[in-house]
Amino acid sequence: MSAAAGRGNPGPAGFGVRIEEPDGTLVEEFSEAIGHATNNVAECRGLLAALEWAKARGQRELHVRSDSLLLVAADAGNYKVKNAGLQPLRAKARLLANEIGRVTLRARRARCNAHADRLANAAMDQAG
Repeated sequence: MSAAAGRGNPGPAGFGVRIEEPDGTLVEEFSEAIGHATNNVAECRGLLAALEWAKARGQRELHVRSDSLLLVAADAGNYKVKNAGLQPLRAKARLLANEIGRVTLRARRARCNAHADRLANAAMDQAG
C-alpha cells in the first residue's frame, strides 16, 4: 500500500501510496515529496498518509503491505523504535490505527511494491 524512495540516506525523499481493493483493483493513488529525510522517515510518512486516508473515509479496517522491515518489525513488537525523529511519527501512526479500528501491517518484497515506488519517485522528480 505504501512505499518510500530516497536518493541517499538521508537525502531527497518521498512516498507513494496505492490504495487497492482486495482483488487488486485500484481505488486511489497519491504521493508526496517530503524533502531531505531518511528512508525510514519516508516509510513512516507513507504509512501515516495511508492511515489518514482511511480515517478520513471512515474505514474501520485497513491492511497495509510495506517493504519496510522497520515498520513491520516495530508493528509486530519485534523492534523498538529508538530514533528520536521516528518516535513521534510512530506514535501518531499508532493513534490513527487505534482510531480506525483494525489495522494490519504485513511485509511485502520491495520488487512487489513497484506501483508505490513509481509514485514516490515521480513526487521527488516533480519537487526537483
